[in-house]
Amino acid sequence: MPRSSSRRPLGRRLVLFVAIALSPLLACGGTEPPFPDVGGPEIGGPPSAPRPLAWPRRFAIDRILDYRVFSGARAGFVALVAREGRIAYARTTGYADLEARVPMSLDTRFHIASMTKPITAVAALMLVDDGKLSLDDPVSDSVPAFANAVVASPRDANGHFSTRSLEEPLTVRHLLTFTAGIGGYAETDDPLDRIWRSPEIEIAGLGSLGDRIEIVARRPLYEAPGTRWRYGLSADVLARVVEVAAGEPFDAFLRRRLFDPLGMNATGFPDQVPEGAPWARMYTHAEDGSLVRDPRFDAYYGRGWTPGGGGLVSTAGDYMRFALMLWNGGRWNGVQILEPETAAEMTRLQVPGGVLADMGLEGLGWGFGVSVVADDRLTRMRANDGDFWWSGRFGTHFWVSPETDTVVVVMQQTERGPHSDLPIAGSLVQALALP
Repeated sequence: MPRSSSRRPLGRRLVLFVAIALSPLLACGGTEPPFPDVGGPEIGGPPSAPRPLAWPRRFAIDRILDYRVFSGARAGFVALVAREGRIAYARTTGYADLEARVPMSLDTRFHIASMTKPITAVAALMLVDDGKLSLDDPVSDSVPAFANAVVASPRDANGHFSTRSLEEPLTVRHLLTFTAGIGGYAETDDPLDRIWRSPEIEIAGLGSLGDRIEIVARRPLYEAPGTRWRYGLSADVLARVVEVAAGEPFDAFLRRRLFDPLGMNATGFPDQVPEGAPWARMYTHAEDGSLVRDPRFDAYYGRGWTPGGGGLVSTAGDYMRFALMLWNGGRWNGVQILEPETAAEMTRLQVPGGVLADMGLEGLGWGFGVSVVADDRLTRMRANDGDFWWSGRFGTHFWVSPETDTVVVVMQQTERGPHSDLPIAGSLVQALALP
């Protein structure tokens, strides 16, 4: 008997517990919109009737999302769950704009932040399928400055270091697996962390994607490529590799080869969002825990360049199309985005462990641009081995469970600050949605 079978009673107990615990909140509700049209495995096939989640699961997820809004912890959510390629649950609750009392809707756009990374990985892998890129191509073929890359070694107890040249080149595979030695996200006073933050690559006025990756290429790598998994700007470098190999700007390639074919019409970089389009405002938490508007990201985040690591804007429905394409082995709506073997390679373990280990998480590995559950007995999440997923800085979350044919997308828009609690809603929805 598979190990996951023994976990299913836990899922039923979790659903029952949440439903009972939050049943007093029957009055604080969002809405259940008509299931959005996210396409299907093939265009022109027989229509697929919706198969809603069982009512206890719908009730439990409703209460989780509604309570987070009712309690003032979050402004609002949009959540979708698909089973066997068909939407089985949809929920909008709370507000896209608290001050103007604009409710969340299926059309609301969100900064998806690091959920851009799987999209960038797919873009690179499409070029691998095209024969325009190889996993073992040196990155310096596309960004010549990386031919002079150095690694910070050795480092003393205080973090001070000298540098040495690389023994083996940095490759496309290293970028996809986040084993490139590239940093950029750490916020400590470690000398190397400070170098990677100064100047910050994401701030306004530094120029195009190509200009910024030239800055990245001059930073000393944390370790030799292939040594360990490290979260950082690898996907931004990969976006530059994509546009050089494709011979067109990164955003244009995404639109032509991925977004338009999948029907992801509301997905793009912030500069491309039409004026007046519904957009979730950014919030954070004041010292007393109340929600306050956080406008810091309005003027610069993802603007003026096309970052592959965290710049895109999307809707829940658009991202569900993308996630379903991965669930379906690279094909959706009659369009072959990735060859089946390539999609399988993207979502299998390339890095067997150590992902998010600095956060105390175990049981997680990495594929190409996505985290993959390596051992469901160790991870704190409710999961099955082989599930793949990722989340974004502002609380967005997606999860694909091939074993249970379940896909989850949850959108919110909250910058986590010193007075914020954990963004738990996405993980709870996922736990309640898995059979």
